[in-house]
Order: sequence, then structure tokens, then C-alpha cells
Amino acid sequence: MAEPHELYPRATRELAERRTQLAPGPADAFRAFSQSVFADGALPVKAKQLIAVAVAHVTQCPYCIRAHTRAAERHGATPEEIMEAIWVAAEMRAGAAYAHSALALDSLAHPHETKAEQTPVKPASTVALSLAEKEEGTQ
Repeated sequence: MAEPHELYPRATRELAERRTQLAPGPADAFRAFSQSVFADGALPVKAKQLIAVAVAHVTQCPYCIRAHTRAAERHGATPEEIMEAIWVAAEMRAGAAYAHSALALDSLAHPHETKAEQTPVKPASTVALSLAEKEEGTQ
């Protein structure tokens, strides 16, 4: 388990085996799913691992960050490509916060509306798309 000064326990073979012992069916299914997802396909393994590095940073999973960074490197990703993938993740995370500012602005524009009177919230993807379209028109 974790040392007193560690936030997370180290990923060990013993912990992996214990997870499998406790729930062998889901563990085997997850392993097969993972192998299928990360197999060479329309996207090469290197690209999939770079995507995984980026997503791991957004989900803030320290185990995933370490594992997928190492896997990306094993599949030929350079430190520069890995860092660029991380910057893409950072931009997307910041972009989502920026896009969701529309909710705050809408609330400020209609401070006295009851919940029933409020404008329905559009999915973030719709807001991001309309922001992207607006920015394309100004360039």
C-alpha cells in the first residue's frame, strides 16, 4: 500500500492480482477491452497513446499519466509530441471553461428569472461549436 508520505499506492503486480481475484470477470473484460482499443487500427498505436496521455491529464489520473506516457514513448512518441498532446488537453480543458462562461453571462443577463423561465441550457458541444464558428468568421 501507500507509504505514509505518498498520496497514491504504487501500482504493483500484487494490487493488479488482487483486483482480478476480487472481480475476475470484469477484470478480464476490461483487459480485453483495453487491448482492443489500443490495438493498431485506423489510428496507429502511437496516436492512440498520445490521445490517452492527453485524456489522462484531463481526468487527472496519475496512474494513467505514467502508464500512457511510458506506452507513448515505447511506441515512438517523442518528449515534444507528448508535451504537445498535454498542451492540447490543457487548451481543451480551458476551452470548456471559456465555453461554459455563456451560462454565467446568461444568468447575469436574466437575474430575476425563475428556474421555470430560464432559457434551456444547450450542450457544451453546441456552445463550443457556435464559438468556433464565430471565431472562424472573424479571422
